[in-house]
Amino acid sequence: MNGVSKRIVLGVQYDGTPWQGWQTQLNGLTVQDRLELALSKFTLQTVSTVCAGRTDAGVHGLEQVVHFDTTLERDMSSWVRGVNTFLPPSIAVRWATEVAHNPEQQDNFHARFSARSRMYQYVLYNNPVRSPLLEGKAGWVFRKLDVARMRAAAQHLLGEHDFSTFRSVQCQAKSPVKSMYSIKIEQRGDLIMFTLHANAFLHHMVRNIVGSLIYVGNGAQQPEWLKELLDGRDRKFAAPTFMPDGLYLAKIDYDPKWQLPQLEVQNFLWS
Repeated sequence: MNGVSKRIVLGVQYDGTPWQGWQTQLNGLTVQDRLELALSKFTLQTVSTVCAGRTDAGVHGLEQVVHFDTTLERDMSSWVRGVNTFLPPSIAVRWATEVAHNPEQQDNFHARFSARSRMYQYVLYNNPVRSPLLEGKAGWVFRKLDVARMRAAAQHLLGEHDFSTFRSVQCQAKSPVKSMYSIKIEQRGDLIMFTLHANAFLHHMVRNIVGSLIYVGNGAQQPEWLKELLDGRDRKFAAPTFMPDGLYLAKIDYDPKWQLPQLEVQNFLWS
């Protein structure tokens, strides 16, 4: 039965390889388009969603957070199983929950505006020969990278800075000033994992940073080059935007008061 409007929050995971990014497009070939189509088939209503952060074509989501409003009464497990019935194998709802919602109040949960920080991971395969099993799931660099040099370079990016150097020309953010809380670079065999945690990210910011760190790792630049780039605030002096294949939206952080059943951060290539 229909009742009072309620706000449902979903944790959505997806392989971005077949899709042209998150945000809806006229061709319908995006994650948002397919999720909303599945929701509409499940509810027999038109459903519009709001996400925590848009991802580009080829970028994956370990846990995208989405909200929408509905008057339908459904068990949370039904939102998961029912919507997944109408989704392709590359997209799945992992959890669902209802949050307190009063349209007349300003302090309502919002997938984007309630987020306190975001975390991205980039998985890089560092081997002289490419692996077909990692195609679309990890970036690839054939020259040997020095992880210690990249870690030293990454230290220059911590704190609040103007990240214009690493900002796409298509970026629509109001300000290039962001706070980088941490950058962790780990290595296991031929895999290198970059984990970046910030209050927010600019368009292509992670891929541009990873590309520049690779220049340091392969010896083309010194670690201090990252500080020069940051201070220069000019995109054309940084490395080219690196491939999207290994980029994962890993985690969106919210106030515990919302009691979201979020998953532990775990990249399947790293476990």
